[in-house]
Amino acid sequence: MSDLLRSTMSARLAKLPPVPPYDNEEAEEEEGKDSLGSLSLNPPALDSRERSTKPNPVLSPLSASTHFDQAIQVAVPASDLDFRVYITPPVPPKNPNDGKSSIICAHHGAGYSALSFACLAKAVTEMTDGELGFMAFDARAHGKTYSLSNPPSDPALLDLSLTRLVDDFVNLTTTMYPEPLEAPTFVLVGHSMGGAVFTNATPRLLEKKYSIGGVTVLDVVEGSAMEALPHMHQLLASRPEGFPSVERAIEWHITGSTGSVIHNTLSARLSVPSLFIAPKDGEEGSIAWKWRTPLKSTAPFWESWFAGLSKSFLAARTARLLILAGTDRLDRELMIGQMQGKFQMAVIPDVGHMLHEDNPEKVSQILVDFWKRNERITLPGIKKVGER
Repeated sequence: MSDLLRSTMSARLAKLPPVPPYDNEEAEEEEGKDSLGSLSLNPPALDSRERSTKPNPVLSPLSASTHFDQAIQVAVPASDLDFRVYITPPVPPKNPNDGKSSIICAHHGAGYSALSFACLAKAVTEMTDGELGFMAFDARAHGKTYSLSNPPSDPALLDLSLTRLVDDFVNLTTTMYPEPLEAPTFVLVGHSMGGAVFTNATPRLLEKKYSIGGVTVLDVVEGSAMEALPHMHQLLASRPEGFPSVERAIEWHITGSTGSVIHNTLSARLSVPSLFIAPKDGEEGSIAWKWRTPLKSTAPFWESWFAGLSKSFLAARTARLLILAGTDRLDRELMIGQMQGKFQMAVIPDVGHMLHEDNPEKVSQILVDFWKRNERITLPGIKKVGER
């Protein structure tokens, strides 16, 4: 991309609005009073007498304004969606010979949101001095992505089939970056369901001449995912229908009776509020804060997300990276592919399924190294990870 095109893209992105504050921040004190040093991975819980009437101030929501540069709504008529996109644009390469700018594009898992990547986005941009940008978006029926023509309750929004989700992402990409040759190089990072979307979207984007620097799947492989599906209904039935306050929702995610979902309090304070619909004025009760995405209703699509995932991952014509929370999650097809050097694999200890929230610094280091190896090395004869 020429210097003129780089300048044009930077100027256009610079005009985007800043990340707005969390919608229900009226009762929140200024963020400047929050200190990372004062946070604990296991904050003090309220005793049973206080729990039903008093929110835990240590678990108040935080804004993502210090983790992304901008938050924008992107209208995509082809999907009939108004996407919420959080983005920190990449700075142009210092050396024009380094080629295009690069940006990580992240897709969350089912029931989560783009803000599950907030801490990871900040770590990546800081680690690369902004050379590697970061973009994350809310999928349909998640976060602040809504239908353009129908109310949020429209059942069509709950069409979370793999085909629909892949179409949504391709449509969003072509809307935000209509000229493939002027677009940055994308490093695709998908968590769980998002990993399935990105492995299947990669050939579509390559066919349209977009530059894909690599595809990364976070903590999901076909074998174990398919084995777990029959137990999903029981798992969903065990979680509360809602919470009396957003603080209680955050607390449940980090100290739930069935085990913590997120092991990082800071990340939970950023991401969990976006998973719920805030109660209307005057609405109270034990389930006033209700889940935004009714996951039980998405059951017909679960198998489509993961069936054939290993094959589509190994067939992606780009560098491939698999980051897991445990080696026991590998299925036979991936074990063979890994021994044949078809992809890079990393295992992070002491994290759960939300490994990018639990340890964003470690995941960031792995992603940056992956990007440097596959995008920044231009010496002849050196192949990218996954190249045959």
